[in-house]
Amino acid sequence: MDTHRRRAEILALARRDGAVQVAQLATTLGVAQETVRRDLRVLEDSGLVRRTYGGAYPVETAAFESSLASRATRHLAQKARIASAAAALLGEAETLFIDEGFTPRLIAEALPRDRRLVVITASLAVASVLAAREETQVLLLGGRVRGGTMATVDHWATSMLSGFVIDLAYVGANGISREYGLTTPDTAVGKVKAQAIKSARRRVFSGIHTKFGSVSFCRFGEVNDFDTIITGTSLPLMEAQRYVRLGPQVVRV
Repeated sequence: MDTHRRRAEILALARRDGAVQVAQLATTLGVAQETVRRDLRVLEDSGLVRRTYGGAYPVETAAFESSLASRATRHLAQKARIASAAAALLGEAETLFIDEGFTPRLIAEALPRDRRLVVITASLAVASVLAAREETQVLLLGGRVRGGTMATVDHWATSMLSGFVIDLAYVGANGISREYGLTTPDTAVGKVKAQAIKSARRRVFSGIHTKFGSVSFCRFGEVNDFDTIITGTSLPLMEAQRYVRLGPQVVRV
């Protein structure tokens, strides 16, 4: 197998499985571990993966986005802690935007059941979590449904969202970096997120540590658009402090 084909195979495995390990790849591909490490460095320099200790995971790009189902299998305990901390920031808010994605769905589940809330969402999963609650009114944004994330996009969604003034928006992203802000692979998704930021009085970003430093295709917001960033303790404290200098409070749970 030549170098190009080997690196393509490594990337395909990372995208299929959500992560790869150097030792396993070396065995699978029949090459030395140092060869695999070199391949991962090249893929990282190309913005396709991010290396970790002993392996790497894929970066979401315009050509690749993980499904909602795959996101529900990784870092579950960390995502649950982040969601609980995000729900605790509700304060006096009565109208909420909850983004698409697995962690936003966990935020919806963590919201109090005894509060009268109006929740606007593009996510069918979030809507299904909240629709049966007596004290919660759910407004599902219209538009084209993206099969991978089960969320609505396009002008129907952004136009409807632009007509609201929302107390608090819980917004996610595929990547967040100090240089490029918040990014996502799909331009239509980015427009919905950007409108949510514009329509909200208060904005909270929640995401696990692997999102930090990752950069995707469509830029929809800046770090200083957010009042609070919530992530896990796997994000180093020094790195969290660098984000604090840009404006938001950073909470590590």
